[in-house]
Amino acid sequence: MSTSWRAYERFEKRSRVDLADIFRLHGPAYRARFQDRIPRSHLRVLEAIESCRTQALGGQVYHCTPCNHYRYSYHSCQNRHCPKCRNDDATTWLARQQELLLPAIHFLVTFTLPDPLRPLARSHQKLIYNLLFRTSVAALQKLARDPRFVGGQLGLVGVLQTWTRDLH
Repeated sequence: MSTSWRAYERFEKRSRVDLADIFRLHGPAYRARFQDRIPRSHLRVLEAIESCRTQALGGQVYHCTPCNHYRYSYHSCQNRHCPKCRNDDATTWLARQQELLLPAIHFLVTFTLPDPLRPLARSHQKLIYNLLFRTSVAALQKLARDPRFVGGQLGLVGVLQTWTRDLH
């Protein structure tokens, strides 16, 4: 039985979706197909999340003598991108950020790279994403200075989201 099939069986038995199971199930095919285009840093994150809290990272065995019960506790990957390891940190950070919000009107503006530029962006992430942010900020600030719109300068926060709407 293949590793990905075992991951699928574990995935099916659970009631909640676990990102590590999805990576274990689809990661080998994804890496095989896109190996030459995946940055090494992304590969390390995939591998860390896949191995998080599994035998691959080792762990401890706890034994209760009165009831003769054993419990296995596997080590975490501690990768900053891992939702299992960093969920508490992210929740705490988000709560702190929400306390800082001003009671002001705000808008969400989305800039999307055209399809033909996406392969280029994947290969030259720093350059293309830097250009995307700089040009989008310049366009928004230009519109904001126009008295017909805001008539002033904007405060901006940029977030890079590399997934499509349907999570591809």
